[in-house]
Amino acid sequence: MNIRIRKYSWQLVPQALKDIRQQVFIEEQNVPPALEWDDTDEIADHYLAVLPDNTPIGVSRMFPSVTDTAHIGRMAVLPDYRSRGIGALLLRRMMNDAAPQFQDLFLSAQVHAVPFYESCGFHVCSAPYDDAGIPHVDMRCLAPSLVLPQLGTRQSPLIVGKDEESWLFDSEAELIALTDTMTNQAAQKLWLYDRELEHDLYDRFRFREIVSALARRHRLSEIRLLIHDDKPLVKKRHQIIELMKRIPSKIELRLINEDYPYDDNPFIVVDGKAVLYRHDFGRPSGFVQLASGGRAKLLGESFQRMWDAGTVSREFRPVSI
Repeated sequence: MNIRIRKYSWQLVPQALKDIRQQVFIEEQNVPPALEWDDTDEIADHYLAVLPDNTPIGVSRMFPSVTDTAHIGRMAVLPDYRSRGIGALLLRRMMNDAAPQFQDLFLSAQVHAVPFYESCGFHVCSAPYDDAGIPHVDMRCLAPSLVLPQLGTRQSPLIVGKDEESWLFDSEAELIALTDTMTNQAAQKLWLYDRELEHDLYDRFRFREIVSALARRHRLSEIRLLIHDDKPLVKKRHQIIELMKRIPSKIELRLINEDYPYDDNPFIVVDGKAVLYRHDFGRPSGFVQLASGGRAKLLGESFQRMWDAGTVSREFRPVSI
């Protein structure tokens, strides 16, 4: 089926686009009109999928936010054309348009559609909630530039516990995207081992947001930071350290005890099942395995040994405020 995707501003959208939203959301799903039509339409880009004879069959919209995130929504395909890949075409087009500018794509998904969005590289990042009487979850794609070339070849690209293929990286941009993607899927535990908490890699708003959300997500959340050198943290205020001071019961920092054996490679372990492993401290190269229980277990055991032998930083002892 030769489908074309057309893009419009709200001022120029054809009536057919509004008609599809009216039919699917208001008439079929009983969404109140006051919720369906909102001010966001004015600032969004709107997409319309059409057949070769110009018959409109699907719609979606995307708009930027002040946090450098592209929000995707209002995806709908007419009943007669569902399960034919129309939604995937719309989503791929929006991801292609967003990827050069945004590395954070966000959407609110109906729960039944979660497998579809996971197949396109979006992971769940919230508990279920009600929206217009329909169960939803929030989902994000934090590495669209990496996901796009893999669509259609990986079943659940970058989904922790489901993507069984390794991801190789060899640049700082790829390392950051994969770090954020993996850590944002942590349900309870994030163990991080590195030479230092490098400012370019860890002292970022998005990483702070991810760590903060994890710390508050579960009463047993556990974020362990194990490093060799805390002196760079003293010279410049670090977002993760400031967060640690606020919630010391959830975030702990220790220093390697060099009198005991320690690893020569930095790594991150998430929930005992996903790992990010770098080949050495000075280069942004390595691999990510998101469904690697065996390797995660070995690295987790190594981390635990180093952690038990480690010492509390004199500069950043936990202080309740």
